[in-house]
Amino acid sequence: MLTVLALLVGALVLLGAVAWWLARSAIGARAVHGGVALAGLMLAAGGVAGLLAGPAVLALPFGPPWGPARLALDPLSAWFLLPVGLSAACAGLFALGGVHGPVPPRALVPWPIFLAGMALCVLAADGFTLLLGFEAMSVASWVLVAQDHAQAENRRAARLYLGFAGFGGVSLMLAFGLMAGGAGDMAFAALRDAPPEGWRAAAVLALVLAGAGSKAGLFPLHVWLPLAHPAAPSHVSAVMSGAMTKVALYVIARCVFDLMGPAQSFWIGAPLIVLGAASAVIGALRANLEDDTKTLLACSTIENVGLVAIGLGLALAFRGADLPALAALAAAAALLHALNHAVFKTLLFLAAGEVLHGAGSRAIDRLGGLVHRMPVTAWAALVGVAAAAALPPLSGFASEWLLLQALLAAWRVGDLAFQMGAAAATALAALGAALAAAAMVRFWGLVFLGRPRTPRAAGAEEGGGAARWALLVPAGLTVLLGLLPGVALDLAEPALRLMAGAAAPRTGLLVVGAAEGGARYWPLLVAVLLALAVGAVLWAVRRRAPSGVVRGPAWDCGFIAAPAHLPFGDPASQPTAAGFGQPLRRMLGGSLLAAREGVAMRPPGSMAPARLDAGFADPALVALEGPLPRWRDALAGQAERLRDLSIRQCLGLTFGAVVLMLVLLAVLERG
Repeated sequence: MLTVLALLVGALVLLGAVAWWLARSAIGARAVHGGVALAGLMLAAGGVAGLLAGPAVLALPFGPPWGPARLALDPLSAWFLLPVGLSAACAGLFALGGVHGPVPPRALVPWPIFLAGMALCVLAADGFTLLLGFEAMSVASWVLVAQDHAQAENRRAARLYLGFAGFGGVSLMLAFGLMAGGAGDMAFAALRDAPPEGWRAAAVLALVLAGAGSKAGLFPLHVWLPLAHPAAPSHVSAVMSGAMTKVALYVIARCVFDLMGPAQSFWIGAPLIVLGAASAVIGALRANLEDDTKTLLACSTIENVGLVAIGLGLALAFRGADLPALAALAAAAALLHALNHAVFKTLLFLAAGEVLHGAGSRAIDRLGGLVHRMPVTAWAALVGVAAAAALPPLSGFASEWLLLQALLAAWRVGDLAFQMGAAAATALAALGAALAAAAMVRFWGLVFLGRPRTPRAAGAEEGGGAARWALLVPAGLTVLLGLLPGVALDLAEPALRLMAGAAAPRTGLLVVGAAEGGARYWPLLVAVLLALAVGAVLWAVRRRAPSGVVRGPAWDCGFIAAPAHLPFGDPASQPTAAGFGQPLRRMLGGSLLAAREGVAMRPPGSMAPARLDAGFADPALVALEGPLPRWRDALAGQAERLRDLSIRQCLGLTFGAVVLMLVLLAVLERG
């Protein structure tokens, strides 16, 4: 199977190379998108096969000058092939349905290479191959983000994303260089034999969190997500959110659970828990304040990545405290939520893309009432938002329930400071989940319910064919993963043993258990009870209703009667995205996102109406675009002074740099 996957990565690179010529015709473009969809399916199948079979290693006949490049398929990499493959398959199918003519080569060439880079990163068995895949993934996705460079906001998003991609790559290079030390062998087998300790372990953890955490969207390195996702085409946004962030989380898991060795203190999980809790709250709060559908979903991704990071951090802490069963429980929550989020977020981004195609806008205030014009998209999106809101019995609830059980068991780590921190993380994770539910209600209610706010929304048309199946497939998977989480956990058992040394406690196929003798979750029973409750309500309503019911006009929710010059009603009388988020902006936005709100009064005598000015500024983005450019200019000014140095001073600087490098190498060899 590993040989087949290696050939598949090569075939994707070849497909990207010939895509330049295939882009000239609609048939060629469909061939590329169909090839990506098929490759995604094969990657998912390879992941299942890898989980069922034993580990495999493959040395490629080429590589860096110091040795061959190596690939490996072990349970951890096999599990992360699932979100990559499923997300790419659905996105490729959606893109296939949207081809109606020739496609610009810059939109087609990097698409297969993007998937090849993610697969290569997950299958890598040495630091060089992992970095090669990581950089291929970053560069290809940057080209896709920058393809519509005519708009200033897209150019800004591409510049910011490129900066973060470079920062992440350099950080990971330093991390692997530090792990390799003086020996210089970056093969994973060699790194496992000499795991970092002491300050080197702390430095490696910081560099990995900076490098892979920036790609995953962990706070405070998340600011590129809300800008880059709207700039990219919808199928690319779906894969960036559903798969690429999971590849970054895989890099974190590979480094901290595998390459850094099991003999780490429980405190090594604390940074992940803190960053995850902050990401969950900031991401969910921003999702309630954004008025662009894709930006809202990107912020929701930050929240979900934070939840996965909390699970990984808890698993590290439990493993360090010699609690393998709880470590497996937390790792199970993280792995299951990574897969669930990949599926339902791919669904939601594709639904947003279908809305953009059908109604011509991403702005929430220009949509509304689409459930009548686009029913398949609306009901598929409802499955996705219900899972994102963690409503039972859908997939998001099962994984978040496991995470909550793991958080509640954090008192078993016998350290008071850690217990207090875990209690705070529990409160923040619960707050993030509640905010996420509010954001999903706001998203679906304002986009699909109510009246159309524009003529374009009133005349929206739903797509069909492959695009429709691209929505129905992940919607079905979201339901299936929610009803049968035990099957997924059974499949993940080899990966859990690799990460935690134990399997997650589970009592049967239809039930998920948090721990021996602890709480149990019966998803199928919950689904049946909910169905019976809904059926009973409907039966009672119909039984109490008088016979001969005549349908009348629905309640207009307070909308004023539409005057002749406003055939779609008065937009000011309908709920808006800003109005829906106003309570949360007033309660939490001021302290966390520097939210502002004020009324601009017109001067006396003016007949113009007063204006409400409301908004927010992410402190992380403000810090990035504020002091850093000034520091960059100051450094550039200092660097300019080097041009005035004499030959003697230049030689002295070169000699000093060589001496410094030799001292550094000596320190690393002794460490």
